[in-house]
Amino acid sequence: MTENAIRLERTFAHSPEAVWAALTTPELLAKWWAPGDIAPVVGHRFTMDMDRWGQQQCEVTAVEPGTSITFVFAEGVLDTTITWSLKATENGTILHFEHAGFNLDTPMGRTALEGMGNGWPGLIARIDQALVSVA
Repeated sequence: MTENAIRLERTFAHSPEAVWAALTTPELLAKWWAPGDIAPVVGHRFTMDMDRWGQQQCEVTAVEPGTSITFVFAEGVLDTTITWSLKATENGTILHFEHAGFNLDTPMGRTALEGMGNGWPGLIARIDQALVSVA
C-alpha cells in the first residue's frame, strides 16, 4: 500500500440523522468505537480513550451539520485526519470514511496505516449494532 490513507464506503439501513448521531454523540460513539467527548463544533478539542493505545488528542477542523465532520486524530502522535461524510439514499445512508495523513516515512506511521486499515472495516460495521440498540 503506497497511499497514506484508508478509504471506505458503507451503506446503512438507517437515516442520515441516526448515522450522524452515531458519529457525533459521545454515548453512541463509545458503543461502536471508543469513549470520547466528541462534538460537531469546529475547534472543539476532545480526547479519545483508545485503551491500550492510550489517550489520543483530537480537534474538529470542519463540520457540515448532519453531512460531514473532519477531525485531527492522535495529535502529536500520528497527526492523521478522519473525515466522515454522509449521503442520504432511498433506503438509508451511505457513509464515506477517510483516515488520511499517515507518515509512511516512519515505522509507527506504516504500522498504524496497516493496523487501522485492517481494523476500520470491522469498526464501521459495528455502527449498525450501535444504532439497532437505540432504535
